Amino acid sequence: MHLDVQDLRNFYYRSALGRAAQGSLRNRMLDIWPEAQGQTIVGYGFAAPLLRPYLKDARRVMALMPGPQGVMPWPANLPNVSVLTEETLWPIETGHVDKLVVLHGLETSERPFDLLEEAWRVLGPGGKALFIVPNRAGIWSRRDRTPFGFGRPYSASQLETQLRKHQFLPERHLGALYQFPSAKRIWMKSGPLFERIGRQMPGMFAGGAFMVEASKLVYPPKGKVQRTQERSSVLEGLGEAIPGRV
Repeated sequence: MHLDVQDLRNFYYRSALGRAAQGSLRNRMLDIWPEAQGQTIVGYGFAAPLLRPYLKDARRVMALMPGPQGVMPWPANLPNVSVLTEETLWPIETGHVDKLVVLHGLETSERPFDLLEEAWRVLGPGGKALFIVPNRAGIWSRRDRTPFGFGRPYSASQLETQLRKHQFLPERHLGALYQFPSAKRIWMKSGPLFERIGRQMPGMFAGGAFMVEASKLVYPPKGKVQRTQERSSVLEGLGEAIPGRV
């Protein structure tokens, strides 16, 4: 079940807790991807709050938002780069994405298998994906007052196993959202301290969310080659016609 885009926007842009969550996730992402000079960056789900640092230097930035969620114009006061799209049929040619960020997309999808297939398709050779999901053992996944309390939460091993099945190679994982998921003043004031402590901890000690960086395996396992190639060939024809309309 996808969340409504209005609820996501209100959380990340109009609440103190949401802005703190945005900062935690973005800072962790920038730890591993500090720049994107000349690259094509794509976000899926509601990844727009994390993509702004790349607008200046990236060759192209796109924020894909699934139909069941809805779409909003983004970024504010700049040319729009957000696109309403089918959940498992993205308007991107095969192999054209350098970096992909998936936030509030995988855990809420009713078709995670096909979603991961599509993510693999659009990444180019050497492309990297960052999958951000609620931590199954974290406090954030148990409170439905934030977007991390919806959908299916994951453990690190569950997410990595899922990615390996779809020809992704997990390379490292980080934790984020170490502060308590409450807008009460005492917890908001202590939030930066908890985040600083959490950033010094090993990735296995995740906070409210897991962030797994994975690379695309270009040579799929034996027995999966034909299926993958057939899927790519079908989507390539569709992908060529759609970008011109974005």
